[in-house]
Amino acid sequence: MKKVLIAVSVLFGLWSTSMADEGADLFKKCAVCHGAQGEKAALGKSKIIKDMTKSQITAALKGYKDGSYGAASKAVMKGQVASLNDAQITALAAHIGK
Repeated sequence: MKKVLIAVSVLFGLWSTSMADEGADLFKKCAVCHGAQGEKAALGKSKIIKDMTKSQITAALKGYKDGSYGAASKAVMKGQVASLNDAQITALAAHIGK
């Protein structure tokens, strides 16, 4: 039983690390407009994403993707998130959000 728990812990750690790495890699594209730490209002119009929670970021990205979220930057963001799958959205939200 102890070996199983250790194996699960190691696998979870590897999964968490790879998810964090993926989120950081995906964020490079976002940083162009949102800033290296998510500290900028993209195009002078967006929310400061570093202040958003993981769930708010997930909802926003999924909403941009399906067209149900956003105002002035809706069209720009729809194109940015169109190719992201749910796992990538989760990884990105985990990287950015609180």
